[in-house]
Order: sequence, then structure tokens, then C-alpha cells
Amino acid sequence: MQFKHVTLDFDGSVAILKLDHQEVMNAVSVDMLGGLAEALDAIEEKKDEVRCVVLTGAGRAFCTGANLQGRNNQSKKTKAGLTLETGFHPFLRRIRNLHCPIVTAVNGPAAGAGMSFALLGDMILCARSSYFLQAFRRIGLVPDCGSTWLLPRLVGRARSIELSLMGERLPAEKALEWGLVNRVYDDGVLMEEAMKLARELASGPTVALSLIRKLYWDSPENSFEDQLNLEFQCQLRAGDTQDFREGVGAFLEKRPAQFKGK
Repeated sequence: MQFKHVTLDFDGSVAILKLDHQEVMNAVSVDMLGGLAEALDAIEEKKDEVRCVVLTGAGRAFCTGANLQGRNNQSKKTKAGLTLETGFHPFLRRIRNLHCPIVTAVNGPAAGAGMSFALLGDMILCARSSYFLQAFRRIGLVPDCGSTWLLPRLVGRARSIELSLMGERLPAEKALEWGLVNRVYDDGVLMEEAMKLARELASGPTVALSLIRKLYWDSPENSFEDQLNLEFQCQLRAGDTQDFREGVGAFLEKRPAQFKGK
């Protein structure tokens, strides 16, 4: 399926969402944000079938941040940041609240907003040649798209501030060493490995996996007691699924579980 600067394909129960504006290394425009919204609508329509999403970029880049082309030629200047609440934030919120796991396959540079998009993955896989860049200071702006929330929780305050103040590239191997990403692969096998992982997740207990996502998203803001209560609520929901009954039955019968995502 083709949307504005976005492609969406389905491989069984895996949806492959690809940023696709190669002329600008997949920089994000208002048009692309609209395409992403439509693609997520299409995924939601197949909610019962799609059990994992892979987010990646077309061509040489994952995403190089906001598309700045044409800003100097605008007859009517628009304030920087206005599209955050109208375009970027709705997309970020929808990814956070996705009904299934998301794997990000970072196939090239992930800069600015593109770095935030990459870090939204539950599992973050990188090509060896890829890198991350907090590019905002290079154009006189501050980090956005959740960077200042995500980074300190992933790599700590000192490294987060350094990345943002210095605007230096963070290679994939170093990001792995820091614990920012999960796995690094040779460029030629990245998508193969991403799809292998996505299929494994898609064959799992989807309701439980979505609740696991929620628990870890919410935990940084919760007290210990709040988190115990949230775990209790989520366990009640997971324990009421067909997949829980299948999992227990498979364990007792000493056979592989056949989860249906229900």
C-alpha cells in the first residue's frame, strides 16, 4: 500500500511500515506525517491480523529529521515547532499506544526526530553503518519528539545532555555498548534479521506482549506501589485470554504453544 512518502506492506501477521522519501533521506514533512497517519489507520483496520510492526526507512537512511527544504523561500514564515502538536505528537502517541510490539530496523542515519522514531521501538535493530544524531543544536533548535524524555531513561542524564549539546554522531556499535539499542547487524542482513524477530514476536501472545509494552512505558512515572497495582491489573487481563489457557496447556502437555493473539 502506498501513502504520501510512506509504504505499508503485510507479510503474514507482520506489517512493514517504511518511511519512503529517498530524495531527502526520508526527512519528515507534513505530507509524510499524513501518510503515516493513514498507514496506522490501515494497520488498525487489520488489528486482529497484525501482531507486530516493523518500522524502517527506504534507501540509504532511516530518517534524517524534519524536512527543512523550502523554509527559506516561504512568503509567510511559520513558527518552528508548530507542527509538533498537530503532526508529530499524534504519531508518537499512536506508536506508544500500539496494540502490538514494534521493531525498528535502523538502516541508516537516524537524526533529530528520526532518532526519536527509532527509539520508540520495543526492539531496536541497527545496521552496522547506521548512526544516531541529536541534530537540533546544529540549526539552533532544542530536542523534541520526546528526545528529552526517552534519552535520559535509556542512557542517563550525562550522556543525553552530551548528545544534545555537542550534536555529535553516535555510531550503532557505540549505541549498542551504551544500551541504547538491542542488536547490530551487518547492513546486508538487517531486514532479514528484523523480519525474523518480528515473526517470532507475531507468533507470541499478543495481548500479553501489548501489556508488557504498557508496563514498561508507564513504569518510569510510577511509584513502586503504582507499578504493583498496574502489574496486578495487567495480569488480570492477560490471565483472561485464550493465549494464557493455551500457554498453560502447552506447558503441561510438554508441547510448543500455538498462540492466536487472543
